[in-house]
Amino acid sequence: MEKWSIIFVCACFFITIACCSQDTEGGHEKWEYVLEDTGDVLQLALPLTAGLMTLINRDYKGTKKLAFSYGTTMALTYSLKHFTKKERPEGRKLYDSFPSGHTSSAFSGASFIQRRYGWSYGVPAYLLASLVAVSRTEAPDGYHDFWDVFAGAAIGIGSTYIFTKPYQKEQMSLGFSTYQNTYSLSFLYKF
Repeated sequence: MEKWSIIFVCACFFITIACCSQDTEGGHEKWEYVLEDTGDVLQLALPLTAGLMTLINRDYKGTKKLAFSYGTTMALTYSLKHFTKKERPEGRKLYDSFPSGHTSSAFSGASFIQRRYGWSYGVPAYLLASLVAVSRTEAPDGYHDFWDVFAGAAIGIGSTYIFTKPYQKEQMSLGFSTYQNTYSLSFLYKF
């Protein structure tokens, strides 16, 4: 899997959203709606990409670790929303602002990609997750403030680091050595 494939897939989503984006209304520019729609797509695209990466690499332990970390992220996010009851900044009298669910979902996927498969995949994934965070504060309605998206990112990254370790292909090696009239055969299995 090429490291830039993540960017290519997300760019296709962005182009599709840009073409189908809502018209301007209420004094907002079209790019604000494109940004909001992009955040909506990427919040799910990043964790799905992480899951696809585990399946493509036949990393079934990684699939399990992703399920635990993503499940923890979402459970903690929605529990905090329920208990904190922070009002959303756009003024609709909704009390579920803290933390941002979109941001925690995106950063959970991005941090899993980085933690499991390295920074060459992680950098583009984190850039896309950061775009989701920006979309939650700068979209037409401004659904969240800085602390909401910061907490969402921290929850997503933190839960990933609790459950996930870097990916190593299972490796076996067979060795043979002789010393004087003694022969030895060694078998090493790395997991």
